[in-house]
Parts: sequence; structure tokens; C-alpha cells
Amino acid sequence: MAVNVTKKQDEQTSPLRRYWREGLVLVLFFVAANALAWRAVHLQVEQREFLASQGDRRHERVLPIPAHRGQITDRNGEPLAISVPVETVWANPRELSQHLDRLPAVAQILGMDARKLIGDVQGQAERQFMYVRRHLPPEVGQQVRSLRVPGLYLQREYRRFYPGGEVMSHVVGFTNIDDEAQEGVERTYDEWLRGEPGARRVIKDLRGGVVEELDMIREARPGKTVPLSIDRRLQYLAYRELKVGVEENAARAGTAVLLDVRTGEVLAMVNLPSYNPNNRQDIRPEALRNRAMIDMFEPGSTMKPFSVIAALESGKFRPESPIDTAPGYMKVDRFTIRDHHNYGLLDVTGVIRKSSNIGVTKMAMVIGKERLWDLYDRLGFGHASGLGFPGESSGRLLHFRDWSGSDIATHAYGYGMSVTAAQLAQAYAVMANHGRRVPVSLLRVDVPPEGEPVISSEVADVMLRMMEEVTKDGGTGTRARVAGFRVAGKTGTARKSEAGGYASDKYVAVFAGVAPASRPRLALVVMIDEPSEGAYYGGQVAGPIFSRIMNGALRLLNVTPDDLPAGQQIARIAPEART
Repeated sequence: MAVNVTKKQDEQTSPLRRYWREGLVLVLFFVAANALAWRAVHLQVEQREFLASQGDRRHERVLPIPAHRGQITDRNGEPLAISVPVETVWANPRELSQHLDRLPAVAQILGMDARKLIGDVQGQAERQFMYVRRHLPPEVGQQVRSLRVPGLYLQREYRRFYPGGEVMSHVVGFTNIDDEAQEGVERTYDEWLRGEPGARRVIKDLRGGVVEELDMIREARPGKTVPLSIDRRLQYLAYRELKVGVEENAARAGTAVLLDVRTGEVLAMVNLPSYNPNNRQDIRPEALRNRAMIDMFEPGSTMKPFSVIAALESGKFRPESPIDTAPGYMKVDRFTIRDHHNYGLLDVTGVIRKSSNIGVTKMAMVIGKERLWDLYDRLGFGHASGLGFPGESSGRLLHFRDWSGSDIATHAYGYGMSVTAAQLAQAYAVMANHGRRVPVSLLRVDVPPEGEPVISSEVADVMLRMMEEVTKDGGTGTRARVAGFRVAGKTGTARKSEAGGYASDKYVAVFAGVAPASRPRLALVVMIDEPSEGAYYGGQVAGPIFSRIMNGALRLLNVTPDDLPAGQQIARIAPEART
């Protein structure tokens, strides 16, 4: 009975509950609908501008504007390094992987293997960036652009081009594919040459295309032009003659440095082996070195003039002072020093003319090691030139406190110390500049510096006259003569050091000198490393190269000859060949 009553009551209340639930759902739906409507009105009316700006920002991008590097020029404004515009093709693999059927046409234009390109895109399908091909000519880039392949894009870049090729490579250097300085002047003066990229704000569509230019954030600023001291004509001349000399003597390497003695400017600096900075695929690492400033060698007899200068400055010797070199050898400590011949009694000028080891050793022993070291130090040996060139060597010059008796002798004739060709050229330029040392410069110098006196001007001038005897009959450097000009110079031949001592069949042949001797304008050092065609003396190997380079340089610079026969006309160079 009780059960029936309960069931009857439930049947009576069920419609009420159902109506209540349905009403509640309707109320909630109504409230939700009104809330959504209110939110829509709020967003569309009150926050319209805010949301629009946020939407734009989702597609706004800041695009870089590339800036090209500054030019490198020679002293006359001829370009040695320039930046040319190129196109780089890049891709969004995630997007491009949906259009693989379009890639064979792209590969054909780019000269690529289509299967490899498709494989590269598929292999990076989860990424949003990959380079396809960099540094393409603009016309090739335009062909790719005309295909309108989704996910494939172009970017403007700059590629460095070097008109001088291998002739200028060791001085100018090069940049890598990202236009970052790697070697030479490119690296030394990178802060000047490097441009400052600009930036612009744009709106892009979903495919990455620019649909609207918003504003310019900053303009791109190209790098500064760097005018070098190098004379392109003299550089080509020196390179050509050095190459001939290295090949004729089957040498391992060679270097030549030509300086303006008044300004310290490097007019030519060449090395072999060399490389082409425009095509670096097959470059050997040893070809990258600027040997003129990096490689050290024992200078041999080219140091004898400085030993004699120290002796003359001491007041204990004069050009006519007698030096007994008999019997052609002498013992210092446990070493025996020899001349090529027994020259007997020589004056100081004769010591230079005959390149007597005995003569300079005896003078050095008289004046002492401190005076000799002091002069070498003042001339810059053992110190970097200050050019800031990558990897530049300071040479090797031990302090005199560390010298033994035999060290005095060996330093007097160019052993036991190491120099670079640039250091040696600067030292000879000091003699030619009446004893004043000016900084060596790879940049064009418009106003000659005053310089610092490091040698007595009277002694420097006397030494030049003594060195003229080297290129006259009876001297060791007759092959370094220059027709029409007086040449003051010195030969040098040094055995190469190796483990345990010195090699018996490996030499460095050097000739260093200045011209015209009556009024010096140029200083030149030629060094040939390991000549192997029989001749190895500096006068035999380096002397003829010195003669050819100096001869061409003096005439290109329209320098007046100072050694013409009486009555002979002076041939003038055309005005356009002058600097």
C-alpha cells in the first residue's frame, strides 16, 4: 500500500521537475547568448583599434637592409676590392615541401641536381629556413622569382670582388661568404670597411610576401673607402718579376717589399706562392701567408751595413780605417768564422764591398754588444711595425745581456737574429732618409711625416756611398745595377736553420738596397727562399730581380736618372704614368 502511494506521488511531481530543468537550461542559454553578444560588441566597438594593431603585429616584420662594405683602392683610386650586389635563394622547407613538383624547374635555373634539392627540402621539412643557393647573379635571381614557387624566396646580399686577383691577395685579403673579414687589409681595417645594415618595418602575408611598407627604422650606411699606399702598377711589376725569379731558380717561395723612403708608404708588397681570392676552392693554407710581414729569416750579410754604422757612430772607425782580415778566418769562443777568400788588409769600405765576416766581427768586438744591439733596436728590429696586420711578426732580437762573445760576431753579420722583409726594408729606408725613421704605412700618406732621427745623418750618407761600391765592379752585387741610376745596396746569403744546426743545402738569398743613391726615393728588399737551380748567393739570385723591379719602378715614377753618360738625354715618362 505504501509503495503504491509513493509511486503515485512521483508520477505527479515528475512533470514539475522536467519543466524546472528545461527552464533552467533556457535561462542559462539566454545568459550565455547575452554574454557572447556583449563580448562581441565589446571587442568590435571598444577594443577595435587595439585588436587591429595586435593583428597587424602578428604579421609585422622588421627586415634588414644589407649595407655593402667600403671600397679598398690603391693610392691613385684604382679599385682593389669592391662589393657587387647578388641574390641569395632561400626556402621555407615546411611550406616548400608541399610543392615538390615545382623544384625541377628551380634546379634547372640554379644548375643543381633536382633529386638532391628535393631530398634536402624533404629532409628539413620541419624547419622554416634553409639556404638553397647563395650569391647568384641578379639575372638568375630574377628567373627564380618569375617562377613564383610558394616557400621559395630571394634576399639581396653583397659579394666581394677583387680585381687584382692573386697579385693583390696578400695585401688586400678577403672576406668569407657572409662578408666577414678574414685576412689582410679587409681584416685590419674591418671597422672602417664594414657597413651598418639598415632596417625597415613591413607587413607580410601568410606566404611571407610583403604587402605593405610601414616605415623605415634606419637607413643602411655603407662602409668607408680605404685608400692604400700601394701603387697598382708597381704591384703588378713587382709580382711579375718576382714570379719570373722564383721560377727561374726553382725556389720554394719569394718576397719583395718596395717602400717610399720619404713617407714610409708601402708601394708594393708581393709574395709567392699566392692565391686568387675570387676563387678560394683550391687554396693551400701556406699560400695565405703574407710572408713579407709574417715569415722570419736570418738576414745574413744585409745586416753588415748596420754593424758598420754602429762602428762609425762610435767614433772608433772611419771609412778609410784599416781592418786586417787575414788569413780569412778567426776563432771566437769555440766557433770559427770564415770569409770566402783571404782578403787581407781592407778599409771599412772594402769590408762592405767584399762582405767580409771577419771585418765586421772585428769592428763589433771593438765597439761592444750594447752599442750594436742599441742600433738594431732603434731601427725597429725585434718590434712589430705597428701596421696591425693579422699575424704580423716582430722578428727575433735577443737582448744584449743574453749575448755571448760568439753572439756579438753572428749578430754583426746577420745570424742569431730573425727579421721580416718589411722590417729590413724599413731599416734600409732609414739610411736612405738621412737617418730618420718614419712609420711604415699601408695607407696613403698625403703629408710626409717628420720622422725620428735614429742614425746620424752624416753617417747614413757615408754608408750609402760605401754601399754603392757593392754594385760596382769588384763588389758582390753587380747584377743589381740599374741602368742610368746609382744603386746602394747589400747582398745577403744565409743558411737555413734546422734541427741541430744549419742545413748544408738550403739557403735564403737576399738583396736590399736603395735608389737613386744620390737622392734616394725607393728602398727595396727581395728575398728568395730555397733557390734550387745551383745558384744561391744573394747577388746571383735576388740581385737580378732587384734590378728589374727597381728599374721599372724608377721609370714609372718618373724619377730623374743620376748616372747617365755625359751628354745623354734623359728620357721622360709620359705624365699619365706619374704618381
